[in-house]
Amino acid sequence: MNSSTSSSPGVLSPRSCTESSADSRIPELYSARNLACGDVEGRINALFNRVNAIQKKSGQFDLLLCVGDFFGTSPEAESEWETYKSGAKKAPIHTYILGAASQETVKYFPNSDGCELADNITCLGRRGIFTGASGLQIAYVSGRESQQEPAPSHCFTRKDLSALVAPLLSNSKFRGVDILLSSQWPRGVWQYGNNPETDTKYCGVSTIADLADKLKPRYHFAGLEGVHYERLPYRNHVVLQQNAQHVSRFIALAAVNNPAKKKYLYAFNIVPMKTMDPTELVKQPQDVTENPYRKPTKDGKKERQPPSLADAEEEPASQFFFDLGQNKPHHQQHQHGRKRQSDGDRPNQPKQPRKPPQPTGPCWFCLASPEVEKHLVISIGTHCYVALAKGGLTPDHVLLLPIGHYQSVVDLASEVVEEMEKYKSAVKKFCKSRGQRCVLFERNYRSQHLQLQAVPVPMEKCSTEDIKEAFMTQAEEQQMELMEIPAHTDLKQIAPPGTPYFYVELDTGEKLFHRIKKNFPLQFGREVLASEVVLNIPMRADWRECKCTKEEEEDQAKKVRSDFEPFDFAIDD
Repeated sequence: MNSSTSSSPGVLSPRSCTESSADSRIPELYSARNLACGDVEGRINALFNRVNAIQKKSGQFDLLLCVGDFFGTSPEAESEWETYKSGAKKAPIHTYILGAASQETVKYFPNSDGCELADNITCLGRRGIFTGASGLQIAYVSGRESQQEPAPSHCFTRKDLSALVAPLLSNSKFRGVDILLSSQWPRGVWQYGNNPETDTKYCGVSTIADLADKLKPRYHFAGLEGVHYERLPYRNHVVLQQNAQHVSRFIALAAVNNPAKKKYLYAFNIVPMKTMDPTELVKQPQDVTENPYRKPTKDGKKERQPPSLADAEEEPASQFFFDLGQNKPHHQQHQHGRKRQSDGDRPNQPKQPRKPPQPTGPCWFCLASPEVEKHLVISIGTHCYVALAKGGLTPDHVLLLPIGHYQSVVDLASEVVEEMEKYKSAVKKFCKSRGQRCVLFERNYRSQHLQLQAVPVPMEKCSTEDIKEAFMTQAEEQQMELMEIPAHTDLKQIAPPGTPYFYVELDTGEKLFHRIKKNFPLQFGREVLASEVVLNIPMRADWRECKCTKEEEEDQAKKVRSDFEPFDFAIDD
């Protein structure tokens, strides 16, 4: 298949890898609303039914990019494919798939350089690059690594990757590609980041890691491992030694219709790197990490991270750590290993610690405030604390709050964000250990102090998809636009400080966001979670209807403190 092949407007056509990406331009990708999918393994009807449902709800997407094994090996999978190959059925979206990743499926690919397999379904080929007239650049490599030459049809070699990389790196203006598609994972991608839920001993190959390091993709999608893994974004430059560059995001997707209901579809919007403002392109998100593929320095030492200004200026907010009396957890009374001291105990301390922002009037949630109901406190960190929700939906419904007076997540100082993320992670692990999904939500509207609600939902009650569907459906019924945003998105990018909003984070990391423009139902988050399809406790939607006596609250808080203790990082800090 060559560049002269006709295609619909807004659709990318594959090229032979021997063609120059600079000279071969194809019709422009007018919209950058894309879907990525993991291994389909012949479950093509299930995939396209899901895509249809998504497009019915969210509007048309432009491309579906499939990584891993697209075809299955069973007679049922073969007969299912035949309905698309014959034209009896048609893919509902322009679908681009990688080449074979197993010997058993080679028979489905008549041309290793890429060709149209059915109406709206195109194989990209063994390896190559295609570029939209808008400048969106997608690199791809199919199959598995092979050490032998010539490689089997379902494999690639180092020579393939060298041929892919060389033309790009020879261009002095090359900064990276927008998207990289591979079937196999890059070896070691988890270093310096969050760990995947799979055995990493034999996971991934170093050649794909080297490819990702050289191509610097903004998004890298892979499959084959059967798990969903969204790594924290990583930087492509050395801090203080190189100019800032864009970050890369690696996302592995599970197989379609997998029994564990792990995520296999990922929706994302992307503006081509070529057309982006350079300042916007190189913005670093809050959770960015070091490059996982970076080699250690010659002396074997790791690069030292420069101290941040926040580290230099801020002291722990020790003045907000005070005795909670008999209501305080036993481990906090005795201060196991905690180094907090009163200001008077600190020798050679010329300047006083700077206090977090203070409220202008009474606040029920500033920890130093006399209005705080201290018997509800579960854990206290340096910048944040956890408290039992008053009139909670469930007995272990808690609030994550900053110690100082911050109105919303987007107002938080960097060191507060860091500890808030640690508490989020601890509460999620706590819920998971009890067979629960943790749903987080925040309403920055008619509130003066950030309250990040953390509500556990038993896994047997419903799936994450059910919870997401419940939020989307109720939002639609109330004529509210609830948008799905990428899991890595920093809220500050879409909601500058002072913007009223409602925000949900699901246990998978998926996020839903609504910008509040006028009246907003104050109990919306509780109403959705209390509904029949989630917790099925509609009578508890309003917290005022769920009040307990102080003695009951004390007993419940004591139990949650005890249960949470194994997950409480603040004990040892």
